[in-house]
Amino acid sequence: MKAIVSNDMIEATRLTRQGRLIEASALLQRALTGAGPNESAAPAQSPARGSTSSNQPRIVDIDPDTGKPVAEVGTFAKPAHRGMAAGDSSIAAGPGHIAMPAAMPAALRGFIGKIIEGGSTQTASLRTAEAPPDGAQFVQRSFDSAIGNRSYKLYIPSTYRSEPAPLIVMLHGCTQSPDDFASGTRMNMLAEEFGCLVAYPGQTQAANAQKCWNWFNPADQARDQGEPALIAGITRQIMQNHAVDPKRVYVAGLSAGGAAAAIMAQAYPDLYAAAGVHSGLACGAARDMPSAFAAMRQGAATSQRSGRGPAMDGSRRIVPTIVFHSDNDHTVHPRNGDQVIAQSTGAGGLRTEVQQGQVQGGHAYSLTIHADAAGQPVLEQWLVHGGGHAWSGGSPAGSFTDPRGPDASREMLRFFLEHPRSA
Repeated sequence: MKAIVSNDMIEATRLTRQGRLIEASALLQRALTGAGPNESAAPAQSPARGSTSSNQPRIVDIDPDTGKPVAEVGTFAKPAHRGMAAGDSSIAAGPGHIAMPAAMPAALRGFIGKIIEGGSTQTASLRTAEAPPDGAQFVQRSFDSAIGNRSYKLYIPSTYRSEPAPLIVMLHGCTQSPDDFASGTRMNMLAEEFGCLVAYPGQTQAANAQKCWNWFNPADQARDQGEPALIAGITRQIMQNHAVDPKRVYVAGLSAGGAAAAIMAQAYPDLYAAAGVHSGLACGAARDMPSAFAAMRQGAATSQRSGRGPAMDGSRRIVPTIVFHSDNDHTVHPRNGDQVIAQSTGAGGLRTEVQQGQVQGGHAYSLTIHADAAGQPVLEQWLVHGGGHAWSGGSPAGSFTDPRGPDASREMLRFFLEHPRSA
């Protein structure tokens, strides 16, 4: 049976890459249900109208496995790809804009989506972080509080001794895991080079079916409540249990994790010295499902965003922030990167300088540096030309990475270490 399924998978992959999705879907359904080549698989049963399940909550966020917004478990919202008719009931799936039939069962749709994106269900599930070098540790920990609990991975470099070290808190994207995110960003390798601790909080499927941080939920956008309180709790627990320099604590994230990092910078400017937001959204970019989809498609409405930004009255310090975004990101519109910078600027007037660059054999990019009155850079905005919704310069060992650069991990760490928090 395994050999038959394996052969069917190979054939389904070939059909899918040729755009013959109806045939691929029928083949997979026969293989998975045990139907013969001349039999039709039984149609998938749809849940009764209005039925709900505590294990399958409605969500709205970014699904890195398809790069599309997710409305609820197994149901994908229509993405904002150019050239797609507003009334089209098919689902765009991948760079070639191949449309998948709307009637295709969700499990098969997800599998075929992975094929089109160039991945596979097996390799995606087997991604793990590389083994640490001798003397280093990559350990599993957990944080518990009255608000809730989360597990996290902590990387302790081989160079770590008793001297206070920098701490970087890394927030993964949807469907990712701490191990996957560590592999893709290579942040542990850089931690060895620069002597940093790196923490990777893990979102749970109980909190979000796609393991997205709930950036769009007002209850998860404010200090001392919801997920911000859990992430801050993890940060403080590490600071209590290890020698951490309190002036050099930073937070960064990708996609939904990038949006969560923007929230953490706004909610805890006394805890985090600087922030990195990769392909994310500004704090308060959405308050519900409709505004979340709108923000991902075209950026947040000004009134919506300003209504949630807790540090926008000019009375709190500007948190130095570095933003990476691609101008070809069809999942989170690059305008959101502009809005993260605008929110981080607050009421302070900054001078800007734009530089152009090119990665050898990779992407071109524009770098906008925002400096204060003393000429010190406070904000950096990297716009990658031609990249997609992926961690710039990341390793193909992790999901949703673009090895063609520029190297977001190295640039973020460089920026972080240049911006310790003042007393």
